[in-house]
Amino acid sequence: MKILVLGSGAGGGFPQWNCNCRQCAGQRLGGLTAHARTQSSIAVSSDGESWVLLNASPDIGQQLRSHPQLHPRQGLRNTPIKAVVLMDAQIDHVTGLLGMREGPCIDIYATPCVFEDLTTVFPVLSVLEHYCGTRWHMLPVAGTETSAAFTVDGFASLRFTAVAIPGKAPPYSPHRREQTVGDNIALLIEDLDEGARLFYSPGLAEVGAHELEWMHGADCLLVDGTFWVEDEMQHAGLSSKTASEMGHLPQIGNDARIGMVDVMLATAARRKVLIHINNSNPILDEASVQRRMLDSHGIEVAYDGMEITL
Repeated sequence: MKILVLGSGAGGGFPQWNCNCRQCAGQRLGGLTAHARTQSSIAVSSDGESWVLLNASPDIGQQLRSHPQLHPRQGLRNTPIKAVVLMDAQIDHVTGLLGMREGPCIDIYATPCVFEDLTTVFPVLSVLEHYCGTRWHMLPVAGTETSAAFTVDGFASLRFTAVAIPGKAPPYSPHRREQTVGDNIALLIEDLDEGARLFYSPGLAEVGAHELEWMHGADCLLVDGTFWVEDEMQHAGLSSKTASEMGHLPQIGNDARIGMVDVMLATAARRKVLIHINNSNPILDEASVQRRMLDSHGIEVAYDGMEITL
């Protein structure tokens, strides 16, 4: 299985276009040892030729142009992206679909909650029907069904399992204040030929026994790296919201809950990688104490263009 990180930043990317915090300003001016990042999305493949896109970032055009693996190869108009799987309906994960409107009909895999949001309060899918069109593939994660195995046409050697996880629906969603099963999913992707397993969850509000069970069998964890600590945005003066209120588990825990670093260390995964990193997170600074702590634990920080082979 081949994994290509197209974007590794949280909403707004890094540096964020309107942010003049220490880290964004430092990256722009060259005073911070940190790479720029577009908004998070990855692509997976079994052969390096055809790819499944996981989330469609607003930066999709830049991402596709930046990665030769995703350039057109045959005929006048072509794309090696054969399908898109949506983890949620967040703006930074779905608006890239509009940037794909010049291409062929898009095969979209998503839960009922996500389809509902994207055809009503934020009708991206309805708009696309006036351009390339879409083929909908419903992932039956809803109600009492908290997981669903599925395949993607043309990827016979990859088995996908959508897993309901704790998180937040988008601010525009009617589910924002009361989570519904299927608002947020993680994916377990298995290579049936090689036996390798990827657990992908760019947004994860909590890790309990249910989530840890799915993570335990993975060879690679590619998970929520949004915030370092719970009150990070408050401390930086960027927002009054905490990590919990925004639907993310920070790397460092507190008395109320375990942090993502301890969660990752409790697994046997040989690759442990953080993705969806907010511009406020000190791990973006490659010379920071926080980054050295991750290095000492063998935890990697995803970057745009990162390639993982399992």
